[in-house]
Amino acid sequence: MPTDPAPQLAGDELAQLLGILKTVDSVELKLTVPQESQRRGLAALGADPLEAQIRQVFFFDTPELGLNEAGVVLRARRVQGRDADTVVKLRPVVPGDVSAELRSTPGFGVEVDAMPGGYVCSASLKGRLSGDAVRRSVSGDKALSKMYSKEQRQFFEAHAPSGLTIDDLSVLGPIFVLKLKLPKKTFSRRIVVEMWLYPDGSRILEISTKCQPDEGLDVALEIRQFLEGKGIDLSGQQQTKTKAALEFFSAELMAERRQD
Repeated sequence: MPTDPAPQLAGDELAQLLGILKTVDSVELKLTVPQESQRRGLAALGADPLEAQIRQVFFFDTPELGLNEAGVVLRARRVQGRDADTVVKLRPVVPGDVSAELRSTPGFGVEVDAMPGGYVCSASLKGRLSGDAVRRSVSGDKALSKMYSKEQRQFFEAHAPSGLTIDDLSVLGPIFVLKLKLPKKTFSRRIVVEMWLYPDGSRILEISTKCQPDEGLDVALEIRQFLEGKGIDLSGQQQTKTKAALEFFSAELMAERRQD
């Protein structure tokens, strides 16, 4: 499965991150655990898989991943026991380039995702709908665009490659995900564990926590010390869940095209 190297942030990169943190709405700190260490890591955290919530994640792109190449991610997610959700995400972004009007739109946010040695800033416009509405669209009974609000469609059109519509896209997925929130007593703030199960049998285990931008560096140090104390490997190459999913299903679609 593709991996992303995790170099250390240079001084100028750290300075840039400190500047960005002043202009975003939230920070999510993430760590992916090497596959050979996942069972040990889950045990160290006291994670009970029977407490996990089941999710079904779909991405939408061209078979060649033209949308992703333009920096746009389109996703829908069905969730056990609650409404489904959709997102149109743009990354990377410069927060200062995002208009005040867009930032005031309900469901819109600018966030920094930080991993060991790197970070990316993204802008997302989220929506909610029923799980059945997602199921009907991904099965072909309804258009894919029906899952997205007027504001989401406009955001998509402003950043997608010219002439490409939501209904032109292919369904990439689903990926099954197990999401578990650890008890609050585990750490000073909520820790979330996600296991992404890919069709080829590979897995990505991600540990994450969210915080306010002005807390970012302090919380990063705190959770690093906490995880190291649990014996969890922080030095492995970092894997990107979305990238892995897109590349897996893109290869599958391209193989099907060659057979036709």
